[in-house]
Amino acid sequence: MAQPLITLVGEEIAKEGKAFVFMGEQLVCSECKLKNICLNLEKGSRYKIVKVRDPQHDCELTEGKARIVEVEKMSRTVCVDKKYAIDGSFITFFPSGCGQPGCPHYHMCNPDGIENESKVKILSVGEKAKCAIGENKIVVELS
Repeated sequence: MAQPLITLVGEEIAKEGKAFVFMGEQLVCSECKLKNICLNLEKGSRYKIVKVRDPQHDCELTEGKARIVEVEKMSRTVCVDKKYAIDGSFITFFPSGCGQPGCPHYHMCNPDGIENESKVKILSVGEKAKCAIGENKIVVELS
């Protein structure tokens, strides 16, 4: 198991077991003296908080307090076109853009934090996803 990373999160989500997607640097972060601690995660990656530490710091982004936490990177489950669903492959991810937010797979086809044309690695290939508009999608796990 990889050693946990140290970062800061808003006090409201600083709970052991809580998961979040790191969305990257925000404008308000540019002047913060602690930004190097916050910004040491990979944009678009999902993390789980494994330990919350006692110190608190003021945070402009959360308009409140931020806590020091230890986090571990988690895999992400998304849907990709069948032709790209190959174990161990690196692909360029394209969100579906289907416009069907009621679909049960919508958030896997358009995951928060993974930008259009991001390079991702497929760890494993799962089952076929039933697509509301008939696209040939497969559920995969990304690193």
